[in-house]
Amino acid sequence: MPALQTKERVLIVDDSRTTLEVSQRHLTAAGYTVFTATDVGEAIRILEGTAIDLVITDLKMPKVSGLDLVRHVRENFRDTEVMMITGYPSIDGAVNAIKAGAEEFLAKPFTDEELFSAVERALAKLRLRRSGQKTATHEVPVHKGFFGESQAVQEVCAVLKKAASTLATVLITGESGTGKELAARAIHYGSNRSAAPFVPVNCGGIPETLLESELFGHVKGAFTGADEARAGFFHAADGGTIFLDEVSDMSLAMQVKLLRVLQDKEICMVGSNRPRHVDVRIVAATNRDLRGLVAKGLFREDLFYRLNVITILLPPLRERGDDILLLARHFLTRFSAECDRSPPRFSDKALQILRKYNWPGNVRELENAIQRLVVMTDRDIIEIPDLPELMRFSALRQSGLRRTLAEVEAEYISNVLASVDGNKTAAAQILGINRKTLRDKLYKTDRPAS
Repeated sequence: MPALQTKERVLIVDDSRTTLEVSQRHLTAAGYTVFTATDVGEAIRILEGTAIDLVITDLKMPKVSGLDLVRHVRENFRDTEVMMITGYPSIDGAVNAIKAGAEEFLAKPFTDEELFSAVERALAKLRLRRSGQKTATHEVPVHKGFFGESQAVQEVCAVLKKAASTLATVLITGESGTGKELAARAIHYGSNRSAAPFVPVNCGGIPETLLESELFGHVKGAFTGADEARAGFFHAADGGTIFLDEVSDMSLAMQVKLLRVLQDKEICMVGSNRPRHVDVRIVAATNRDLRGLVAKGLFREDLFYRLNVITILLPPLRERGDDILLLARHFLTRFSAECDRSPPRFSDKALQILRKYNWPGNVRELENAIQRLVVMTDRDIIEIPDLPELMRFSALRQSGLRRTLAEVEAEYISNVLASVDGNKTAAAQILGINRKTLRDKLYKTDRPAS
């Protein structure tokens, strides 16, 4: 039985009062707010006066059928899902219901668990669509550029806030693209050093022969080509924060020099023996396992403990739930504004692909993907074919691997039938089976689980 944080409103429409009473009792006990109607006219009156999340309607009713109600809801209440139930299961009825806009089709008699599962699947699609349609004004900035509603992000932001209130060295870890520099900026601009410089340095992007000079500066004549003295990044960050990204790429020799800065708060310019005091807070970051590197002798243990005073692990995007859709909408709005166009919207199926995709490149990959969609898509709706090929096939493979063979077969048969408007003879020919075998498979699909 689902545990709901907020009561979602369900309207049950059925001319059978027994079905109404039983379904209302079960769904109310499950935590839903339930309304009932015995005909389509009464259902429409309820819909016009109450925000309903899900309509569950019988297929065959006197005067006006459930299919007409499904069409009415789809045409007039875009923020409401629809589910069809019937005591006369047939593939024609299922195809017609789905074509009219019903998200689920449930045959009577059904068990409590079958009802709960179908209701939750339909509402899950509604939540997904709502998350994907939130505009930037609905997104929740939680701390200096980090926003999201997931528990993982809330926990990170709480640690960022605490880190900003101290002068302790911070080590930020996480996969590439998770926002390590953004986290470092959040710490700096949330601290009492926010008016001083924030200096980001990509240690992996500077050749080893130049890294010391870039960090600490050099005096005139220190090496060939040093025609004048030059200050380094630590000088530039004096009074503020220096962000050492990919600190794991430093050589052991450079690690010794960085350790000395952490211990003594002093630096020596290349070619000089005169130390200079610097007031710099160090925030380091890496996407590698520093403990593992220490064990292999590739990273100094004493430096690791100096850096690892406060550790912040940024969660990968795939673990942030509906934040994926919040971020997608945020980037969609931003890049559309840059292109001077109204932001398109995602179809429900495209949202499902975005939500299921593994996002190995994390937020950076999502940002790049949305920018490409805005530039390359001219229509007002972004559909599955508009998404990058790797993304849509990867997501579909992941979804498929979690389903049983019977579920995959049932879905394929349903899709084939829908493609031929419910013509069983044509569907059987496409499937390479006879009509009797097709009827048997449809009967097994429609039968309630025992």
